[in-house]
Order: sequence, then C-alpha cells, then structure tokens
Amino acid sequence: MVSKGSTVRIAALVLLVAFPGIAYAQPTPSAANSVASPAADAAAELPFLSPIFGDNMVLQRGKLNTLWGWSEPGDKVRVEIGEAAASGVAGPDRRWQVKIQPPAVSGPFTVRISGRATVELRNVLAGDVWLCGGQSNMGLPLRFTRNGADVAKTANYPEIRFVTIAGHPAYRPTDLAGGKWSAVSPDTAEWVSAVAFYFARKVQGEMHVPIGLVQDSMGGTPAEAWTSAEALRPLKDFDIPLAEVQRLAAAGAPEYGNFVMHWYDGNDIGLKGKWADPDLDDSKWKPVDIPGGFSELGVPETPAVAWFRKGIVLPDPLPAGRAMVRLGVIERMDTVYVNGKEVGASAWVENPRAYFLPEGVLKPGRNLIAIRVLKTRPVGGFLGKPEDLSLVLGDKTSIPLAGKWSGKLSVDARPPYALPISYENWPVMPSVLYEGMLAPIAPLSITGALWYQGEQNSPRGYQYRRILPAMIGDWRRLFGQGDFPFYIVGLPAFKPRSETPLEGDEWAESRESQAITAATVPNSCLAVTIDTGDANNIHPAEKQPVGDRLALCALANHYGQKVAFAGPAMTSVEPVPGALRIHFAHTEGGLVVKGEKLEEFSVAGEDHKWYWANARIEGDSVLVSSPLVPNPKEVRYAWQSNPAATLFNGAGLPAAPFRTDNWPGVTESARPY
Repeated sequence: MVSKGSTVRIAALVLLVAFPGIAYAQPTPSAANSVASPAADAAAELPFLSPIFGDNMVLQRGKLNTLWGWSEPGDKVRVEIGEAAASGVAGPDRRWQVKIQPPAVSGPFTVRISGRATVELRNVLAGDVWLCGGQSNMGLPLRFTRNGADVAKTANYPEIRFVTIAGHPAYRPTDLAGGKWSAVSPDTAEWVSAVAFYFARKVQGEMHVPIGLVQDSMGGTPAEAWTSAEALRPLKDFDIPLAEVQRLAAAGAPEYGNFVMHWYDGNDIGLKGKWADPDLDDSKWKPVDIPGGFSELGVPETPAVAWFRKGIVLPDPLPAGRAMVRLGVIERMDTVYVNGKEVGASAWVENPRAYFLPEGVLKPGRNLIAIRVLKTRPVGGFLGKPEDLSLVLGDKTSIPLAGKWSGKLSVDARPPYALPISYENWPVMPSVLYEGMLAPIAPLSITGALWYQGEQNSPRGYQYRRILPAMIGDWRRLFGQGDFPFYIVGLPAFKPRSETPLEGDEWAESRESQAITAATVPNSCLAVTIDTGDANNIHPAEKQPVGDRLALCALANHYGQKVAFAGPAMTSVEPVPGALRIHFAHTEGGLVVKGEKLEEFSVAGEDHKWYWANARIEGDSVLVSSPLVPNPKEVRYAWQSNPAATLFNGAGLPAAPFRTDNWPGVTESARPY
C-alpha cells in the first residue's frame, strides 16, 4: 500500500498461543498496557484508511463494498476502482465511509482513495471473502500441522489471499484492527491458518474465484468473548463478568482481557515489589524445596501466591540454539521470569509448562529464574516430578531446576479472601474480542464465516447451544449483510477413550449444541470431524479434512454444487422387538463401516443404564440391540470425547454423533460465574 499525507501508530497485544507442547504465554503488564485503548485512539491520529484494507487484499465480488477511514470533518473522500467511482464525506467524528461496487471476478487492479490524503491499494482482486473465527485450532498455522511444512513449500496460490487480525482485547469500542494481506506462496504459506487454507484451496479449485481469508481468532477463547455485551445480556448468564468489564473500563484499567491479571495488580505484593528483579536481595527469603515450597511458607493446603527464586551459573560461551524452561504441570497458574524478563505464563492446569526463551535472555555466568505461582487447591503448586523441571540449553544440555530455591509468600488468599473470577491468563472476558478484533473490521464485505471453536466452552457444553446462536445473530447484525453463511466445525476426538458407555460427557454435549445450532440457525452447516483428532493433544495435527469438509458445506449450500456435504444423520428411531432401528439421511453411496466393525452404539432402557449395543447396517438404517437391555428405549452414537466412530456414508463422510434421549448431562447446570 502506498500512502501519502497520513501516518498511524498502532499498538497491538500479541498472545503466544499453545501450539503442540507449548504453554500459553502472557505479555508482561507493561506490554499489556501498550494495547491501544479507546482513550489512546482518541488521542492518536486515526489513519486515513482503516488498516483492514491493504495491498494484495480481496474485495467481495457481487455486492457493494464498504471502505472507511478518518479525515478532517467535511473532507470529501473519493474511491476509484477502474472506471467505477464513489464518494463520501467525513463526519463530525472524522469518520468517512464509501460504498462501491468492485468489478466482477477479475484483477489484479488498483484501488485509489483520495481526499486530504491519498492511498493506493495495489494488486487487489475481486472474489469471495471468508471470515475465519474461533480459537487456536482455527489459527493454527499450516507449518504446525501434518505434512504442513511440505505443503507450504509448494503452495503457490496467487488467488488465495489472507490477513491475520492482531490480537487485541478491548473493554470499550475501539476503531483499529487489521494486518498485512499476503498471497499464499512458498514464502508465506507456513503462517496461513491450516483450516482456512485447505478450505480455500478446495473452494478456489472448484469455483475458480479468488478467495480472501480474514483470520480473526485467538487461542483459548470462549464464544462469549467474541459476542457483544448487548447480545449476551438477554442470556442472563454473564451479568457478573460484564459488570466487571464495565467497571474496569470506567477505571481505565489495562486491557488484559482476563480477570487474573487485574487481581495480581491489586493483590500481589511481589509484583509491586519487583520480586523478579535479578538484583533483588533475597537473602532473608526462606529456603524451600521445589517441587513443593508452599508448606515451608505456611500455606500447605490453602490458596496462596508465592514467589520462588533460584540462581544458576551457565557456561561461557552459551551453546547456540533456543533454550527452554520446563516446569511440568502446575496448579493453578505460573508466571516465569528469567533475568527479570517474563518468558511465559499459563493457567492451563493440564498442560506441562514448556517456555521457549527469547534470544538474549540468558547470559554466561549467573542467571536468575523467578517463578510466581498462584495455588488454589490443597494439592496444588508444582505437581510434576523433580525430573520434569529443567532448563534446556540450545545444545539440548539439561540443567535440573528441582531442589533448593528461595521462597516468599506474597498473598495468603485463604477464605474469605476474594479470589479472581477466573484464572485464565488469556482473553476470556465476555465481549472483549468482539470489541477489539471483530467490530473494528465491520462492515467489511464478506461472503460468510467459518467457526472452529468450542473447546474453551466445553465445560459448559449445554449452555453453548444458547451462546453460539446468539453470537451468530450478533455477527450478522454487526456486518449488516443478511444471514450470511456460517459454517461450524464440530469438535474432533480428544482425551482418553472410555471403554464403557458414559452417562454424560462435556465434549459430546458440546458437539450436540453445535449440531443443534447448525440445524436451527438459518444458512448454517456443521462440518463433522469426529473421525479426526488426537487423544493427547487439543491441537490435532490433521487439519486437511477439517478444511475440506467446511469447503463441502460451502460448495453445496452456497455455491450450489451437487456434492455430498454431510455424513449420515439420524432422522428417526423405530422400535422393533428387542431392538431399535435408526434411520439416516445423507447416506450418499450407502452406509458403510470404516474399520473392522460398527462400534460406539449404546442403548438404555427405562432404568437409564447404558450398555454397548450390537449394531448392523440394513440398507439406510442401523439395527441396534443388546442382550443386557431386552426392551431398549433410547440409543446413542459416539457419545464420548474420543469415540470409536466407524459409521460413514459412501462419500467418505462420518456420521454425526447423536442421542435420542433428553436425560440431563454433566454440563446442563454448569455456569462459569
């Protein structure tokens, strides 16, 4: 983009997301304070053109496109695309907005915007723009997925363009969000969202239209963070956190997007006392043993925040390569500093901590490691074995970190001390990503949205059937382009497989909420991925089937292609003597078994006790029975986090998990606040 007469300074918060084996990392409070806030926006010079627009972008074909920016009140701004032109005037708030129809599918062309400043956008295409939202599995770059590095090396798709919206939680409306548009090439493909890339590759290959991907996602985030306060209030489940966001906004607090960082600011004397400073005199701190440490500080079983410090001596010269701190599993949250610099933090209890160190943090000679730990349970703090704690140097030399440390209590948080509303140290507050990352790019003209999310909401899987439709309606109102296509990725397999049928399961209930949403919200579609996933990794490496199945949703439902887009879906259940017959739709090519046998059907009688069922295919139906349930009343399929899902159709698409009962599950009463 060539710009004359206008400049802008944009500060963005970047969260390091937990890709395989790496824990979440949170910027230091000083970094978070640099996030552009509404007050900062008002004081700063807003750009002549919104940063969502740039060289190499894709404009939406077939509809008016809205371009906007800021200039002096009364400035007449003219937008030209080829022979087409349109104008608008900057209002008292300095914002101008112009609607213009781009050429039909074509390009590249130049877009010229002129007024008190002049901007030219070069190498622009007209095609279909898809908004790609969700959490880390949507944002996971191609390079981190199965065969992704090899695919990237030959990925030369000049008509697939992508932009990644910078992470930015906001407590009040903000104006700026954007990024750099790039064409998919061997130089850029490693960093395109794998799911979005495979979706675009299939759609572009079938329809031969340019595809623009707006990657607007952030790891670990719940759906309510992407939904406006106005859309959430009618649900009545988020009154407490919304009130807290409102209070923090009024106080001009740093926009962390989570509750725990504000709690530290108000309560952690170690933070205020700069206990991570390598030059701090800790000679009067207590000697403690790590793993452990809390008993020596007088809080063996109660909530507390403690700081631990340890000096280590490293060789000169330091080995080349990237070093890492490993700390095992920690309950509830840790923050790690090396030589006074924060290098990582996580509140994800199940995830062993593994933090890569930025270049230059370590030095030959003495180095100081400081760890802040917030413990909330009697069995908390460091939960790993001594061998889990180490500093791994660039040459893979491992320096043990277990043993003697110096420790000091910062917060004795036993009741009635008020703990944070929640402990996640990434953006989880309701509405903060809607305000910081979604609303600032509206009303960008788009074809539709892709959504891969639900992991963070899974403990509240039943509630998700209310949140997700509210969010979809909210997005459609925000962009003002009708009921645009909204395609949902069903959660894949995860966690250890149960050998017995389960009465309830968080992920199964979340998948049900996704399926109900897709079945009841107009112009939506569910891409079932139950046959993909990884029992031990919430970021499964297999992403091509996910993108391909989203593309099938689009090809069949938006582009009008005659393709199978869904696997077998239960339509009705027919009682027969001693058994149940399940009828299915979407049986293109017939029902088939993928694997050795048809598995994961269970039946129950009036006693609500579930038993595995014998199942066999009969035409477009499945007959299920069990000698332990002579009079079956209800049936379930693939009703657990990691089922042995083997029912497919002849088109190679898996059957969607389902249940016929409406008995209460484990998440029906779950609420976060």
